[in-house]
Amino acid sequence: MVTGGAGFIGGNFVLDEIARHGSRIVNLDALTYAGNLDSLDSLRDDDRHIFVHGSIGDREQVTRLLREHRPDAIVNFAAESHVDRSIDGPAAFIETNVVGTLNLLECARDYWRELDDAGKQTFRFLHVSTDEVYGSLGETGAFTESTPYAPNSPYSASKAASDHLVRAFHHTYGLPVLTTNCSNNYGPFQFPEKLIPLIISRAVAGEPLPVYGDGRNVRDWLFVLDHVAAIRAVLERGRIGEVYNVGGEAERQNIEVVGAICALLDARRPREDGAPRASQIAFVTDRPGHDRRYAIDCSKLKRELGWAPAVDFESGIAQTVDWYLHHQSWVQKILDGSYRLQRLGQAA
Repeated sequence: MVTGGAGFIGGNFVLDEIARHGSRIVNLDALTYAGNLDSLDSLRDDDRHIFVHGSIGDREQVTRLLREHRPDAIVNFAAESHVDRSIDGPAAFIETNVVGTLNLLECARDYWRELDDAGKQTFRFLHVSTDEVYGSLGETGAFTESTPYAPNSPYSASKAASDHLVRAFHHTYGLPVLTTNCSNNYGPFQFPEKLIPLIISRAVAGEPLPVYGDGRNVRDWLFVLDHVAAIRAVLERGRIGEVYNVGGEAERQNIEVVGAICALLDARRPREDGAPRASQIAFVTDRPGHDRRYAIDCSKLKRELGWAPAVDFESGIAQTVDWYLHHQSWVQKILDGSYRLQRLGQAA
C-alpha cells in the first residue's frame, strides 16, 4: 500500500515498482494540488495498480483498505511538501503531515496486531521524510542519522513531528517501522513549483527566472529514481526501527543549478533572439528563514544495504530537462489549473 502515490516521488515509486518487480499496489492519494493521475496514465488498464481517492486522515477508509487488500507493507509518501506553501499556510501541513501520519500509524498498528506470526514478521511501515528536519549546515559537514533535529520552517517542523511519531510507534507498540530522510529530489513528474521544473517552465516561456537571495544556498540533489531504488533497498533489507539518510552526493548552489538548466536549454531550444537564457535570471527577496546549506551523509545506507546513487547531477539534470521539453502537455495541464508559476512563501 502506497500513500501519496500520485505525487512526484510516490508516483515514480509506483511506476518503477510495478515495471521492475511486478508488485500489486493499492495507491491511496487525496489528489490535492500536487497529486496528478496523468503521471500514472501508463497504468490506467493495469490491474496491478488499484487507485483509491482518499486521505490518510480517514480512519474508516484506511482500515477498510488494509483489511480488504492485506498489504505486506505500507510506504508513506503522503505529505504537504513545499516550504513556500507552508509559510503561507502552515495549518494544512500539520493536518496532513502530523495528524494524517498519526492516523495512518494507528491504523497500521491495529492491522499489524491482527496478522498471524508470519505476517507480523514480514510487515513493514516505511515513512519517507526529508533532510530538512535537521535544520541548516555551515560551510562544512553533513547530516547523519544521529544529527539532532532543528527544523526551521513549518514544513520541516511538521515532518519532524511525523518522524518522531513513527519512532514512538516502534518503541511503544513494536510496530516494524523504517524511516528514510532524503535530500532534494528532481526528475520527471515533479510539480512545477519546485526549483528545477519551475526554472525550466519559466525559461521556456521567456519569463524571469527567480533566484532567492544571493543564489548561494546549497542543496544535495538526488535523482528521483535513485531515491526510489534506495526506498526499495530499505524496504527489503533495512533494519527495523532504523533511519537511513538518502543523498545524491551532488551538492550544488542554487545559482549553479539554474545556470546548468539555462545552458542545457540554450543548446536544445535557443531563444529566437539568440540571447543566453541566463540573461533571464532575476535575484529576488530571499525566502523567510531560508536554510543556507543541506548535505547528506548516506554512508550508512551504502555500507549496510549496498545502495549508491547511480545518476550523477550532470546526467540527471540533462534527462530532466529533456523530459520536461518532451512532456509540455503534462506541464500545461497543471498550468491550466490554479498554479501559475507565481512566487509563493513571501509571508514574514
